[in-house]
Amino acid sequence: MSIRDRLSGNEAVAVAMRQINPDVVAAFPITPSTEVPQYFASFVSNGQVDTEFVPVESEHSAMSGCIGAEAAGARTMTATSANGLALMWEMLYIAASSRLPITLAAVNRALSGPININNDHSDTMGARDSGWIQLYGETNQEAYDNLIMAVKIGEHPDVMLPVMDCYDGFITSHAVETIELLEDDKVKAFVGEYNPEYFLNNAENPVAVGPLDGVPHYFEHKRQQAEAMKNAKKVILEVADEFYKLTGRKYGLFEEYKMDDAEIGIVVMNSTAGTAKFVVDKLREQGVKAGLVKPRVYRPFPVEEIAESLKGLKALAVMDKADSFNAAGGPLFTDVTSALYGRADGIPTVNYIYGLGGRDVKADDIEKVFNDLAEIAKTGEVKSVYNYIGVRE
Repeated sequence: MSIRDRLSGNEAVAVAMRQINPDVVAAFPITPSTEVPQYFASFVSNGQVDTEFVPVESEHSAMSGCIGAEAAGARTMTATSANGLALMWEMLYIAASSRLPITLAAVNRALSGPININNDHSDTMGARDSGWIQLYGETNQEAYDNLIMAVKIGEHPDVMLPVMDCYDGFITSHAVETIELLEDDKVKAFVGEYNPEYFLNNAENPVAVGPLDGVPHYFEHKRQQAEAMKNAKKVILEVADEFYKLTGRKYGLFEEYKMDDAEIGIVVMNSTAGTAKFVVDKLREQGVKAGLVKPRVYRPFPVEEIAESLKGLKALAVMDKADSFNAAGGPLFTDVTSALYGRADGIPTVNYIYGLGGRDVKADDIEKVFNDLAEIAKTGEVKSVYNYIGVRE
């Protein structure tokens, strides 16, 4: 029987960590993720877990400590945001290439500069090609559920990759919602024991982790890493199905909202999807066939599946809470249009950058996006592919 409680997103994630009871947590505080290790440290001091909690002097050291612990065979977790994630940059790639299934609560915050502590997706979008699986959550419930599933996904023998549980800073991390928690024993049973095949502390089968990898082997190891990311898509769905049987909460690679007969639609991630659903409902009441797709799994990107979902639209907008500064749109836009190429050609598709540095995106802003799409669907004319919404020009 589930337990209903009122928790912030950060507190919910910390509770999930307590229920999993990892062997090691190495962390350094940074707004807005500070509360995750703060809450967890209280669980350690209260004796509610037997985790080795390692307070370090920087995020680079936090990820380095996680890599060392995971390589030694310990289930390991951490949390960070923005500049903290950036300081981990070197080690993110090492964690992934070493095939170490570390779990990271990535609380989305604008990446400096200028210095800004509010929410956008520039931090994790910048790390999208570091080799980490990335799960994104709209609500506190999803942040909690994703963390539990992340452990089982990353540790699967066909995957063995680190996983980010990404959710919006302040909007999700600090806002309080009523969510349903699993009982501790059910969480422990769901994730199971961590028994890696290869680890440093195995005297009977000694291995090296992260050694110099020259020309004769480097390419092959990167190819294996890429194959593991491909495998992850199937495993993510298997774990989601198992989680559904346990909780009744169903997750896929993405969520479709009123897409069955939609003629105009948007693709949008995380907490903004909640506002966008409100707008879709409003437009539906007016007879407008509007719909929404909310990606949950961003790495690996569900290319074929998302193209299939969007192929019936007459006009599409992709909303990015990060800018790639490539003069060709945001990262989500680039991936979606790439997915459509050769699979669902001919859909007029536009990009809207929004919400950078925590700038509010209101229902009226999203309604304007849908109004623009309605005009595109009617005329077939796209006046501007790359757009910014909510910014002073």
